[in-house]
Amino acid sequence: MTAPEFSICTLVSDRAQYAAMRESFAAGGFGAPGTEYLHLDNSEGNRWEAYGGIRDLLGRARGRHVILCHQDVRLLDEGAAALQARLNELDARDAGWAIAGNAGATAEGRFVLRITDPHAPDARRGPLPAAVVSLDENFLVLRNSAGLRPSAELAGFHLYGTDLCLQARMAGRGAWVVDFHLRHLSAGRVDAAFLDQQAAFERHWGARLGRTERLRTTCTRLTLAAGPFGRLLATWRLRRLRRRLGR
Repeated sequence: MTAPEFSICTLVSDRAQYAAMRESFAAGGFGAPGTEYLHLDNSEGNRWEAYGGIRDLLGRARGRHVILCHQDVRLLDEGAAALQARLNELDARDAGWAIAGNAGATAEGRFVLRITDPHAPDARRGPLPAAVVSLDENFLVLRNSAGLRPSAELAGFHLYGTDLCLQARMAGRGAWVVDFHLRHLSAGRVDAAFLDQQAAFERHWGARLGRTERLRTTCTRLTLAAGPFGRLLATWRLRRLRRRLGR
């Protein structure tokens, strides 16, 4: 059986939202036989968290490219043909790319994005495509042959886009933001659960990298903490953030 070009994978907590997302993608040209849809059903409770759920979905995805997206994204005026064109451009620029998205941050801490969301309509920060160290999770495209998987040591619903970018870096592959415009209905939020997962993320990746490193995401600043001083710095920064948020 010929593999599809795209596998679209989603964790679903609201079946109506997911149905609207699928309708949007189908109208944009993501239909059979070039696209398969896979999902995990969390509509009656969180049976799956993102890291483990994505590992399961990636293990089943047959597409040459795997789209990991939220149930509340909607296509606008660009669809399958436009995305394929952007990925072809990326192939020509970086033959070793592993992951791409529509919003992220560069190694210098600069935001790059192409999105409509509650923060801004028709937002563009570029130039694009742009190499990045982190990606927002609303819309991710993985080259399936790269074999990226979220860290088995982490769990929850946050920062897996950045985790996958770091996995790509460790494999000597690229992470990029491309010029693919869609709408994300949610503004996202930083809450107590997010901060707990940020602390675990920073400890895990600081230890794995073996050095303290700072990087930015679209919603927070991370201190990947290695050694006593690095862990102290990360703890101090998170305490300041908790106080600022009243957590």
